[in-house]
Amino acid sequence: MQPAAYDFKQNFFQLFGLSESYQLDSTALEQHYRTLQTQVHPDKFAHLSEAEQRVSMQLSTRVNEAYQTLRSPLKRARYLLTLHGVDTQEETNTAMPVEFLMQQMEWREAVEEAQQAKDIAALEEFETRLQHEMHELQRQLAVKIDTEHDYQEAAGMVRKLRFMEKLAEEVVSAFDVIDN
Repeated sequence: MQPAAYDFKQNFFQLFGLSESYQLDSTALEQHYRTLQTQVHPDKFAHLSEAEQRVSMQLSTRVNEAYQTLRSPLKRARYLLTLHGVDTQEETNTAMPVEFLMQQMEWREAVEEAQQAKDIAALEEFETRLQHEMHELQRQLAVKIDTEHDYQEAAGMVRKLRFMEKLAEEVVSAFDVIDN
């Protein structure tokens, strides 16, 4: 593949030869990524002109960006919604159902208490429960995007998933604090 022959207008799913859906075969994604990287890695084009090397570098960067986006459930959902003209409004729309916000406050308190008590077992238990909740939300998100095509409802779910991912990061930080 010559870098100049690549179509930069392809979306990330087209780039990897995958259907535009939230449910994704991670093994196929990984295989396509490795194949593409083998084809477009800048070292392979070191003997070409500077312009072709630059295009190769841009293509390699695009392949990496696409891979990072598609392998992350949150980023993949955002990207799919963008393809369908829906802005998740994560920066401007922080309105959430009261019960979800209450749950978030309770969870944050649980993480803080476990961290202060240096209770690794409680953190591990909480992390397992949080991962289960995130997987359930991702399952629901797949239905909203892939089956029902309810992109506005999916946007709200993406905002929830973002909250949960931030909480998962707080759990990792709490483990780090306890370990040090």
